[in-house]
Amino acid sequence: MPPAPPRENPGTASAAVPPQPAAPPAARAGREPGQGTGAEPGFEEDSHPTLLLRAVAPRPHPLRIVAVVVALVLGAGLLGGAAAGAWLTGDSADSAARAAFDDSRALWRDLPVDELFPPELHSEGAGPGGAERRWLRVAVAPDSDCATALGEDLAGALLSGVGCERAVRASYVDDTVTSVTTVGMVFTDADPAATEALAERFATGGLGLRADLMPATYPGPGTAAETFGAAQRATWTVRVLTDAPVIVYAVTGFADGRTADAPQAATEAVADGQDTVVALAGLGHEAMGVADRVERTIRQAADRFTEEHG
Repeated sequence: MPPAPPRENPGTASAAVPPQPAAPPAARAGREPGQGTGAEPGFEEDSHPTLLLRAVAPRPHPLRIVAVVVALVLGAGLLGGAAAGAWLTGDSADSAARAAFDDSRALWRDLPVDELFPPELHSEGAGPGGAERRWLRVAVAPDSDCATALGEDLAGALLSGVGCERAVRASYVDDTVTSVTTVGMVFTDADPAATEALAERFATGGLGLRADLMPATYPGPGTAAETFGAAQRATWTVRVLTDAPVIVYAVTGFADGRTADAPQAATEAVADGQDTVVALAGLGHEAMGVADRVERTIRQAADRFTEEHG
């Protein structure tokens, strides 16, 4: 009998002959590798699905919460402060306007006469057809009560409910000494609301067109205006200012003392197509021009006085 093969040492067999790799598992029927649902390309679908967990936001840090609350509080405070500031600013503006309105009531006493009634008035377009006009002051009346300055009838119709602080007036002639004009300012006791109501009543009631409500004249003794009396009044204008407790008026006639048979309101005398004596002589333009200049000076003085005295 042939000799038996030598017995191998169990401890060296695996090192001498490497093991054969196991055969790959058979692919599943009908599916190529990497075509499992949701699998990455080149990988088979895992037959043991894993549990997908939803991401949970980390809890905010307490300091962050405090910062958000502080920001909200500060934002609300800023908004509230802005609203309060706007309210206070508006209230301050109203108070300043009311103070300026009240301060202008004393301008007749606080301003020099040359500011109230300048020695010379000038306008480049106040005459008929836009002609240049110039007027010279010839007389200034002492301050007086309103009934004396305006006349009883006009004072009764105009000042009801507004009272009278004081009245000032002066007389002017044009540079050819053809016309004479008395211009005046009445300072009332009215507040802004009463002043607005007076202006509305005067305008809608047509009081400025009534010849029986013409203002009084100031015939300065020894001047070119000394013959300017009630019978010489030919035209007039009356303005109720609303930004100050002041009424500005002017009344005009011929400087030679002739009487006016048919007085006409200045607003009518300056209208196109008028052929009355007053209109043709340009007296309506004289009254309007002098009143405009004096109204402008009192407005400028009020603005300057307000700025200087806060």
